[in-house]
Amino acid sequence: MARRLPAAALALLSLLSLAACTGGDVREEPTAADERRRIVVASGQDVTGKNGIRQQLIDAWNAAEGAQGYEARLVELPGSADQQRSQLLGALQSGSADYDVVNLDVTWVPEFAEADLIRPLTDAAVKAPDDIIPSVDSTSYWDGKRYAVPFNSDAGLLYYRKDHLREAGVSRTDLGDDELTWDELRRMFDAVNGVGTQADWTTQLAAYEGRTVNAIEAFASAVPGFELTDADGGYTTDEEQLTAGVTELRERTGSPYTLKDTSASREAESLSAFAEGRTTFLRHWPYVYPTLYETFKADLGVARLPGKAVLGGQNLAVTSATTEQRAAKAAELIAFLTDPDSERCLLRAGFAATRVSAYQETGTAPACRHAHAYAEGPSASPTGESAQRTAPDRLAGGLSYSRDILLPALREAVHRPRTPLYGAVSQTLITELHALYGPRAEADPPGDAELGKRLHEALRKVLSNQ
Repeated sequence: MARRLPAAALALLSLLSLAACTGGDVREEPTAADERRRIVVASGQDVTGKNGIRQQLIDAWNAAEGAQGYEARLVELPGSADQQRSQLLGALQSGSADYDVVNLDVTWVPEFAEADLIRPLTDAAVKAPDDIIPSVDSTSYWDGKRYAVPFNSDAGLLYYRKDHLREAGVSRTDLGDDELTWDELRRMFDAVNGVGTQADWTTQLAAYEGRTVNAIEAFASAVPGFELTDADGGYTTDEEQLTAGVTELRERTGSPYTLKDTSASREAESLSAFAEGRTTFLRHWPYVYPTLYETFKADLGVARLPGKAVLGGQNLAVTSATTEQRAAKAAELIAFLTDPDSERCLLRAGFAATRVSAYQETGTAPACRHAHAYAEGPSASPTGESAQRTAPDRLAGGLSYSRDILLPALREAVHRPRTPLYGAVSQTLITELHALYGPRAEADPPGDAELGKRLHEALRKVLSNQ
């Protein structure tokens, strides 16, 4: 039987999960003439909670002398990422919302740029561009132009229970000191069978973007240099590569290792399964690390995901509909929200920072002055972390979570297809791969070659006009 956690710990995890996967109430949108000196930022829900780090950074810009009478205002969009994308597209295309800055998922930049919904940015919108992690900064461009600036990044990580490994007699319980392979992980799966869990691991395979992410991670792990699209968004893979990817995806997400509920799990459900002790391993994003550590303390392990991890995150862009005067001020706001100080604050709040300098040793990195709740100083703990961030950066063996695990994961993460048709590509992957996870998956599963052929034909059709 799965082990249960205290109700308070589960409640805390549930709140974080809901913040990640659902939106709050939309704040009232400005419409009156006196809003002409207000810079409106549209974004999904902040996973750091009410009055989270994003709002704190905006408040800091508002308080700065350089604001020159302008005030930035955050509008949080409800729903999943797919729903937020639809809302933003509809609002910008129809002109029904007065947004000056939009916080876009990294996969949306080509689509919004190609549709002329966001404008190219000048150097005024980004400070010290050489400090931005190259793989992360590349998501800001389309057709050779910068359309956005990375705000916070993301990459899949592997979380695990050290106490489960010890109980199973596994000698290696600190997995962050070396790159782990899927073969090694599967051997650990075999070892931990019988420690009271329902399955060995879980991830996000429901019919939404999480399934696409897991698929791209498997495809890129199976095929060196794998890419679905070229630099212009055109189709560039083949049936053989897709078949190899399907084989890898089936092996890592099939029985007997994977929790049965995983086929219907999003971020919230997979997090809950791990938190309740139903699995030993979990693939999830960096933002859950502080809360999971608060729950499990030293029994929590975190490592780079075996194979390839997908690069996620959000980028800030200026809308084409805003006036030239407000666009200039919006660019200044973006430069502030993404500067080294802000990125250090975002890292301390639990986000993956986009700048290399944010990952420097405590005391040598840019200080977090913009958000006092996450500032370093006399109120910080002996480890150098503020009371607001409870997860230590120092791991077993002297490793640094941020510098030795998170930063390399971001540097080596792979892109999802970069194309203005990304929404259609993702939906195609989700639909075709339903053969592995839908109701008929166990009774009548297609072979790898057959499914690879289906994917090839469907994706080539979607991208044929690129």
